[in-house]
Amino acid sequence: MCGIVGAVAERNVTAILLEGLKRLEYRGYDSAGVALFTNAGKLERMRRPGKVSELEQALAGEPLIGRLGIAHTRWATHGAPCERNAHPHFSGDLAVVHNGIIENHEVLREQLKGLGYVFTSDTDTEVIAHLLNHKLKDLGDLTNALKATVKELHGAYGLAVISASQPDRLVAARSGSPLVIGLGLGENFLASDQLALRQVTDRFMYLEEGDIAEIRRESVSIWDVNGQSVEREAVQYRDGAEAADKGEFRHFMLKEIHEQPAVVQRTLEGRLSQNQVLVQAFGPQAAELFAKVRNVQIVACGTSYHAGMVARYWLEELAGIPCQVEVASEFRYRKVVVQPDTLFVTISQSGETADTLAALRNAKELGFLGSLAICNVGISSLVRESDLTLLTQAGREIGVASTKAFTTQLVGLLLLTLSLGQVRGTLEDGVEAKLVEELRRLPARLGEALAMDSTVEKVAELFADKHHTLFLGRGAQYPVAMEGSLKLKEISYIHAEAYPAGELKHGPLALVDDDMPVVTVAPNNELLEKLKSNLQEVRARGGQLIVFADEKAGMTNGEGTHVINMPHIHDTLSPILYTIPLQLLSYYVAVLKGTDVDQPRNLAKSVTVE
Repeated sequence: MCGIVGAVAERNVTAILLEGLKRLEYRGYDSAGVALFTNAGKLERMRRPGKVSELEQALAGEPLIGRLGIAHTRWATHGAPCERNAHPHFSGDLAVVHNGIIENHEVLREQLKGLGYVFTSDTDTEVIAHLLNHKLKDLGDLTNALKATVKELHGAYGLAVISASQPDRLVAARSGSPLVIGLGLGENFLASDQLALRQVTDRFMYLEEGDIAEIRRESVSIWDVNGQSVEREAVQYRDGAEAADKGEFRHFMLKEIHEQPAVVQRTLEGRLSQNQVLVQAFGPQAAELFAKVRNVQIVACGTSYHAGMVARYWLEELAGIPCQVEVASEFRYRKVVVQPDTLFVTISQSGETADTLAALRNAKELGFLGSLAICNVGISSLVRESDLTLLTQAGREIGVASTKAFTTQLVGLLLLTLSLGQVRGTLEDGVEAKLVEELRRLPARLGEALAMDSTVEKVAELFADKHHTLFLGRGAQYPVAMEGSLKLKEISYIHAEAYPAGELKHGPLALVDDDMPVVTVAPNNELLEKLKSNLQEVRARGGQLIVFADEKAGMTNGEGTHVINMPHIHDTLSPILYTIPLQLLSYYVAVLKGTDVDQPRNLAKSVTVE
C-alpha cells in the first residue's frame, strides 16, 4: 500500500514521477501528490484526492517543471482521504513523502507544537516533516538532519525528502517499509517498488533495514543502521515489463488467473527429479535442517494464510508432522510456547507484509529451529531475513485480489511437505513418486479448468442481485472455500462466509433460504458422501446450490442445484485445481456488479503497515 517515487536529474522529472505513480496504482491508494524544486527556484506541490489521473489533469492545467522531485500515492491510516492529508507534506523549505506508520507521532506532535510548529493535516507524516525542519535548522545538512530525525521515530517508515535549500540531492530512509534506488546515467531515482522505475532504468540498488541514502545525479551514498558507510549491490532487473500490460484481457485479475498454468510450471521447473522433489531447491542447508524438524509453525496473512491452512492437511497426512497455522497479526502479539525442533514458515506474495515480517523477527527470539519463507519476491525483506527460501515464480501480480500467487504458494507448500517427508523418511512407499507425476500434469489440469471460463461466467449471473453467499468445503477444501469467500467479498463487495460443511447444523443453516446462494467444492474423495448429505440439508431449506464437483462424483443438476463438473485429479492436488473456478466466479460476479476489479475499494496490494 502507498507508493513513493523520487528523481534527481538534468531533465524535467514530472512525467517520470507521474508514470511511476501509475505503475504503483496496483498497491491501492486514495490520494496522490507530487512536489518539485521547480525551475522558478522554489519548492512547489500539487495534491489531489482520488486517482493519479486527477493529479495528472491538475498538472496539465498548472504545470510544475523541475529536475528534483518526489511523488506519492497515499492509503489513509491517519486522517481522512482528502487533499490536506495527501502527501507530500511541507515544513519550511522541505517536502516529505512517507510509507508506514509512526507510532509515537502524538508525543512528537505535542513536542513540536511546543516549539511553535503549526499542523495543517491529521497525518503522522507531518510530524516527520516538522521534526526534519527542526533538525535541519540545527545541523544545516539535509542528510545529517534525516539521520538525527529517524533516531526519534518509532514505527515503520520508508521516507523520501527534498529541500529547496539543498536542491542537489534526494535523501531517503528505510525501516520496515521497502525502498529501492534506480541507477541511471547522470540521473538517479527512488521508489518503493522497482516496477515504478522500469521506464527509466533496469539497474537497482535495494536499501536494507535501517539504511539511509543520499541520492545525487552522479552518486549514491548509503549508511547502515549503525551509521557506517556501506555499499549495496547493484542488480540488473531482467524480467520484462509485460506484467504491467493487460494484453488481451479486460482486467489484470483475469490475465493473472489465466497465467496460472504457466507460473505453476515455472514454480516446478528445476525442483523435481524423475520421482522426487529436489530438497536443495530450498537451499544448500535444507536437508540438514529438515532432518531435525519435528513440528511446523506457519504464519501468514489473508490469502497466504489460507494457503497455510491447506498445507496443514498435507503436512500432517503425508509427512506425519504436527502443524500449527496462525494469522501473523495474532501470532506476533501473544505469548507463544514453541515446541522443540519447530520450523517457522512464513508465506507472503510481496515479502514485505508488515505483520508477517514482524512475526519472523519475533520468532528469531523464541527459539525456533529455523525459518523458511515461501515468497514471490526474491529481493524482499522476508527472503533476506529467512534461513531458507522457496520462490514461487508467479511473476508480477498487479490485481489486488491474489490469484496466481495463491496457487504457486500451494505448489511450494506441497513441495515442502514432500521434502520434509522425504528427508525424515515418513512418506508412505510410492507416495512421493506418484505426487511428482501428478505435479507434472498439474499445469495441463489447470488449463482444463480455465477452459470452463464461459460456463462459470454463466453461473455468475445467479449472483447478480444477491448480497450474501455461503461457501462450504470439507477437509483441505475448507480453506479453499475460505479463499473463494474472500475473493468474492474482496472484489464484488458481496458479504460471503465460509464454513466446514459439517458445521451447517451448528448455526449457518439458519441463514439459508432462496436468496442465499451456497457454493460448494466437491472433489471425489472419502468425504464426498458426507458432503452430499450436507447439501441435502441446504436444498431442504430452499437454498440455491452451486457445486463444483469431480466429474466422477456422480452429482447432477436438479431444481435449485447447479453442478459444474471439474476434471478428475488426484485428491491431494484438488485444492489447487478447485481454486481456479472460484477465482473465475468471483471475477465474473464483480464484472456484473460493476465494481473496480483490480483495485477494490479500501484494499491495498501490499500491506506494509499493521
